[in-house]
Amino acid sequence: MRNLTAPLILVLALAGPATARDIYLHKHTVAEIKSDCDKVGGQFSQDPSGYGCGTDCHGKTGTACTVFCPADHRCVAQVIGGRRPRHVEDALEVSARHRH
Repeated sequence: MRNLTAPLILVLALAGPATARDIYLHKHTVAEIKSDCDKVGGQFSQDPSGYGCGTDCHGKTGTACTVFCPADHRCVAQVIGGRRPRHVEDALEVSARHRH
């Protein structure tokens, strides 16, 4: 078991910054999410469970950065890296400061 610990820690340390994380945002209306989604070039979707937007984090449609708002609950943003967005647009598009 001891022989596996060091490689496992190394893998987790290298993979950690690249993995997605969930950030809880305030409640947003359908219109607010759709508007922010359009601004950043994402794809808006809606179904009975809620509504949301997905982007490639760089101004095109995709799923690398997403915001989903379940009906009557706070919205959840899924972002990559160590970002901590506070707004929907920030969650859907990587700022110049975080671009590599």
